[in-house]
Amino acid sequence: MEFRLLGPVEASDEGRRVALAGSKVHTVLAALLLARGRVVSDERLSDLLWGWDPPATRNAQLYTYTSRLRKSLGPDADVVRRQPGYQLAAPGAGVDLFEFERLDRSGRTALEERRFEDAADSLRRALELWQGPALSNVTEHLAEAELPRLEEARTNALERRLEADLALGRHQEVMSELTGLVNEFPVRELLRAQLMTALYRCGRQAEALGVFHEGRKVLAEELGVDPGTDLTATYQAVLSGELTLLPRPATSTVRATVRVRPPVTLPPPSADFTGRREEFAELCAHLRPPRGRRGAFRSRRMLIAGMAGVGKTALAVEVAHAVAAEFPEGQLHVPLRHADGRVKDLATVLSQLLRALGEPGTEGPAVPDDASHPLDDLIHRYRTRTAGRRLLILLDDAAGELRLDALLPATADSAVIVTSRSRLTAVPGSRTVVVEPLDTADSYALLAAIAGRKRVEHEPEAARGIVDACAGLPLALRTAATRLAARPHWPAARLARRLADPALRLAELRAGDLDTGRTLLTALDSRPEAEREAARELAPDAHGTVTAADAAGVLGLAEEAAEELLERLVEETVLEMAGIDAAGRPHYRFHELMRLVAAGPLGCRGGLTLSRAS
Repeated sequence: MEFRLLGPVEASDEGRRVALAGSKVHTVLAALLLARGRVVSDERLSDLLWGWDPPATRNAQLYTYTSRLRKSLGPDADVVRRQPGYQLAAPGAGVDLFEFERLDRSGRTALEERRFEDAADSLRRALELWQGPALSNVTEHLAEAELPRLEEARTNALERRLEADLALGRHQEVMSELTGLVNEFPVRELLRAQLMTALYRCGRQAEALGVFHEGRKVLAEELGVDPGTDLTATYQAVLSGELTLLPRPATSTVRATVRVRPPVTLPPPSADFTGRREEFAELCAHLRPPRGRRGAFRSRRMLIAGMAGVGKTALAVEVAHAVAAEFPEGQLHVPLRHADGRVKDLATVLSQLLRALGEPGTEGPAVPDDASHPLDDLIHRYRTRTAGRRLLILLDDAAGELRLDALLPATADSAVIVTSRSRLTAVPGSRTVVVEPLDTADSYALLAAIAGRKRVEHEPEAARGIVDACAGLPLALRTAATRLAARPHWPAARLARRLADPALRLAELRAGDLDTGRTLLTALDSRPEAEREAARELAPDAHGTVTAADAAGVLGLAEEAAEELLERLVEETVLEMAGIDAAGRPHYRFHELMRLVAAGPLGCRGGLTLSRAS
């Protein structure tokens, strides 16, 4: 599918125009495309369709328009109902606006590097995508909201293309075009300065000075200001004769010296990363753009969810390094929690990202609502810095209390990976991959990769006991293997015996900074009090599976309320779904290590106190 916004809103399939009837349907299509894969709420669509005076039947009409659009677009694109609104799913589709933005960025970069031929070519191709005024067949409400931004982007691209043409000595070719543009935009000083430059280089110095004086008068009468730096500098250059010289294009040597290295703050990939083949393949496939479709429409946002210690970050880092070549302008990683599990405030996270992106004025620490770093300003600066850049951003260990929407770049060029313990983390337009504990084969492989294959093969029964005690949790396996690797004189059977005792297991699963029990306890303590207490009440006796009826009896709740609470614990990865029985009742269970953490030593409900065995 191909979509057009830079002119009349249109859709085409293999060169055949798709018939769309009426400004309302065109408006819905344009709104969904401009959202770049995010959900557009019913309220937003209503505002764009009817403004301040929506009809009483607006919900029914919205349903009608989206249904018509879905039917017209056919199987290659779908208008999906996702609360609180609608989302356009069109994998691999091309959008002229996105291609314009890509070419504009390419031209801007070439201009900054003084590659004037490349800049002029890219910008000219970008401007050729415009087929008249953008969004010309939508409602006035959508046009008022979006058209000024699009027209400003077009005019900026036009100014840059003219700058490249002037640098290439094409002043005679652009003279008439600049004259018309200055009449159309009399207060745009850069266009006026460019016209002065073209006139002077054509030997018309007096006319160039006249353009300046006319501009000074217009600025004073219409805006009450004097000419700015660019226009004044051009005036002085005309008087001094400096505009005779054309700027010199950069050589490859010069370009190499001025090229700025992209920011890379990703942790190194794990040398012993194990398993996750299907999840790895799915994440890489979704983060890479469709082949041959550089302007393709795709929201590249991934949520990796799973319980604490299951290896979400390790998987995310492995994927990020694998696809890094697709994001040449930087790969960023930012933890969203402090080391003690407290959620970072949004201002701190934004300041950290802006520092990595080279934004001036963010060197110091930021605190919420600090006058030197107001939150709205930080969000605006972050979105400006990331707009149109091919970045990969890894937001690690997200919590529901943090506004993730403020950390998502505004354009589809960047990709975002979010890791979270919650499956309900709000990442608009994202695709969720749930990470489960490792199977037995991969658990053995991880243990052998760290502790040594010969050691594991020499004591197979002990290795089996260690794997069973860790129950597929990568953090626990890594911790146990690290303890073995640090104690080459220990037989593996010694650690296996200690891990076999539930009263000692969590104390044994500590090695340096790796602390399985503390990690799981921090995750449990981050939940609301009602959920924490429920988990602690259920854990001591929950060696198998638990039904809502079982939980209701223990917690003193109605069965329906107990089931709702259990479902919340599943969504927050404190519990796991164990299946549905013949009577249709859901069964739930704890991961064994989470159960031990929730129960406390010897089933005590008073909290977890870890004492390390000698």
